[in-house]
Amino acid sequence: MAVHVERRQFTVAEYERMVEAGILAEDDRVELVEGEVIAMSPIGSRHAACVNRLNMLLLAWTQKVAIISIQNPIHLDDYNEPQPDLALLRPRADYYASGHPQPADVLLVIEVADTSLAYDRGVKVLLYAQADIPEAWVVDLANDTIDVCAQPANGIYRSTSQVQPGQSFVSPTVPGLTLTVSSILG
Repeated sequence: MAVHVERRQFTVAEYERMVEAGILAEDDRVELVEGEVIAMSPIGSRHAACVNRLNMLLLAWTQKVAIISIQNPIHLDDYNEPQPDLALLRPRADYYASGHPQPADVLLVIEVADTSLAYDRGVKVLLYAQADIPEAWVVDLANDTIDVCAQPANGIYRSTSQVQPGQSFVSPTVPGLTLTVSSILG
């Protein structure tokens, strides 16, 4: 006899109430994806170093053009509030104190994948495309490559490329942003 298990999806509002009620702590490494509370992988030292390096590289470029958001939520819709490793956000005077950024606020999201490559490529990049985030990168630490995804349409990125060690690349959507794989991976 087959057993049917029904899953209950949580909305972002319910998820935030779990934090307020103490069910989830602010420091818990979780995110809301497709209405499910997902435990995030622990951050290893190479992953942390890559995020730090990206922060420094982007900081030099952004100045007053964008806000760098590190491992903070983006409110995609009622059932999705992922926490990408980095995001470039449109500048706002309150620095998003009045609410988490939404898709229209996001210029670029970056996921750094050490043990979460399949999840980042298969689930999170798809969520970003469905939300019409203009550009998403997945930094693959195991293979020292970077997936660059752009031009979201009909829930997928129409333009995808993989940048290899020794190569440089120009952001397809963020004017003037040019980086090398080695500058990101060290």
